Amino acid sequence: MEVEVKNYSKKLKGRNVLDNVSYKFEGGNIYGLYGRNGSGKTMLMRAVAGLIFPTSGEVIIDGKVLHKEISFPKDMGVIIENMELMPQYDAYDNLKILGKIRKTATDDDINSTLEKVGLHDVKGKKVRTYSLGMKQKLAIAQAIFEHPKLLLLDEPTNALDEESINDIRKLLLELKEKGVLIIVASHNKEDIELLSDVKINMADGKIKSEVRK
Repeated sequence: MEVEVKNYSKKLKGRNVLDNVSYKFEGGNIYGLYGRNGSGKTMLMRAVAGLIFPTSGEVIIDGKVLHKEISFPKDMGVIIENMELMPQYDAYDNLKILGKIRKTATDDDINSTLEKVGLHDVKGKKVRTYSLGMKQKLAIAQAIFEHPKLLLLDEPTNALDEESINDIRKLLLELKEKGVLIIVASHNKEDIELLSDVKINMADGKIKSEVRK
């Protein structure tokens, strides 16, 4: 998969939260976005996900213009601020209900994903009883269980203990090796250093610099 952000600007309340951003993201790589709060990291991921419309510019997904030729990227998994879980259901049913919408995931996919994120033993418990860390693991499971080709992850290791952080990092590296395009935004410097093939520094809605391994 290839994602090209082309001369993309987004103005909110008179301020450019994204300011003429151009960048090409390619599959089989992890791109780490870092910068201060309000630098544009999350907004850039929202742009790629099709969750906002540009003031000017465009996003091109595998040659197709977002919001013109396609509504959303196909085969996408997302964790972006305030993503919803269904607290009245257990973890298994959260994935099962989502899977019915696109009809791409099997029961085996659901069970194996819950195993990978460390929730298999508690998959029958209601999500409202989960800790913040368990909810974060379920959000990650929601993002990956349908075999996405594009993953957009905002602060994916938030609320996780050290062992779980290492497990999730290992999982993301495995997905990268399978050709998945992964964009991660994080304040965790270790996430950026250990995961990223390309580190992208953002400030004032712009890409200021990049460092490639």
